[in-house]
Amino acid sequence: MSEAATHPTAPSPAPPPAAEPSPGLLLSLEPLLREWLPRQRWFAGKGRPVAGFSLVAATELLPTGTAKAGLLHLLVRAHQPLVPSQGAPAHPGDCYQLLLGVRETLPPRLAPALIGHVAEGPLAGRTVYEALHDPRLAEVLLEAMRTEAHVGELRCGRDTRHDIPEGLVPRLITSEQSNSSLVYGDTFILKLFRRIVPGDNPDLELPRELSREGCPRVPPPVAWMVAELDRTAGADGHHVLGVLQPFLHGAADGWELALSLLAKGEDFTAEARALGRATAEVHGALARALPTVTLGRPQLESLVDGMTGRLEAAAQAVPALRPYAPGLRTAFEALADLAAEGRTWTAQRIHGDLHLGQCLRAPSGEWSLIDFEGEPSKPLAERRLPQPVARDVAGMLRSFDYAAHSLRPPAADWATVCRAAYCSGYADVAGADPRTDPVLLRAYETDKAVYEVLYEARHRPDWLPVPLAAVHRLATDPNADTP
Repeated sequence: MSEAATHPTAPSPAPPPAAEPSPGLLLSLEPLLREWLPRQRWFAGKGRPVAGFSLVAATELLPTGTAKAGLLHLLVRAHQPLVPSQGAPAHPGDCYQLLLGVRETLPPRLAPALIGHVAEGPLAGRTVYEALHDPRLAEVLLEAMRTEAHVGELRCGRDTRHDIPEGLVPRLITSEQSNSSLVYGDTFILKLFRRIVPGDNPDLELPRELSREGCPRVPPPVAWMVAELDRTAGADGHHVLGVLQPFLHGAADGWELALSLLAKGEDFTAEARALGRATAEVHGALARALPTVTLGRPQLESLVDGMTGRLEAAAQAVPALRPYAPGLRTAFEALADLAAEGRTWTAQRIHGDLHLGQCLRAPSGEWSLIDFEGEPSKPLAERRLPQPVARDVAGMLRSFDYAAHSLRPPAADWATVCRAAYCSGYADVAGADPRTDPVLLRAYETDKAVYEVLYEARHRPDWLPVPLAAVHRLATDPNADTP
């Protein structure tokens, strides 16, 4: 049994009421957080100064005043001034989930996790560090979910159909961007959301619905952590903090697998077709599990307005996009024309950010889809809206194009056959090929390519030629990007 499981202060099914945090806690941590937080890969406000912090919630999961390691769970809002736009409301600042270890001295093995030494306040003289690097503290989180602990505002729940053994050794995955993950004994993976917003996170909501539907293509939620910050506010007080799911040991990341086969000159079309079938299975299960809606002219006009607005904003920000803007706009105008003629489309819950990196291939050859959070930069309400499945399909088609451009020269034919195989596989299960609705698919591919241009210009300028090549095709020939 792990040390966390046997320690008398570890979370239990009926812990004592959590102590109220000292009013000076955040004030004493603020100098350290100002330096440390903006350097984290998952910090969303890079490039803007932090004006201050406010404490949303603080919970001691292990006492911080003892000689042993303490564990402090914080929800902290970082206030960053925005350049105001006309009519735009003031942004309250993003809320982040922090898990802080507290020790008198930090052992050498934890030196990379150092946040700093506290000079004053309730933690004066103690060392604060990123707790997820400390296996003993990481064990506390799994134990809390195993025992369905309630500590302060934190609530842990689980699906009792799944056994959670004690003593699973944790390790931190260091490659993630917008969140953090821990793997426990190659059995489970705990995804901890860093930027926290109120409401039902799709990364818990959708896999749970798919599990109920019996869909085998998505790992089911085994346990979860939430914060109930204001019980009188209903859903507004509900914040999803983390989700525990089975770890697909030995599974290959779809992006890495595609790049590996590309580099060796090996075929990927069979995998692309299987991935298309898996995507259609997930879409079908979501359509059965959750309501679908019909998008008519008003909804399509709103959709087109959004796409057009994103194109105009991106063209303003990226001069290289401007010559293509008129041609790209025709993709959205063609969709609006169909809506004006009375054409309708079905919308449902979808993945929302589908690409090769969100897919895992098991050693058996079966594909799974993961990470249903959607695009974290978008508001939660928008990520939970029903949308046409063509949006997911377009995201995957763009991903094949990205993989092909990882080679020099780009493997354009590889992308073409993979895109066609993926759509054929999708049709095998869905009964309808995405290519039979070329106007909708082109609009979503164009919108995705515009997003990619803006992202690459801001974050990875060396990759900008990849979406610009797609933009050129989409703007000059409406049929050029059809698989």
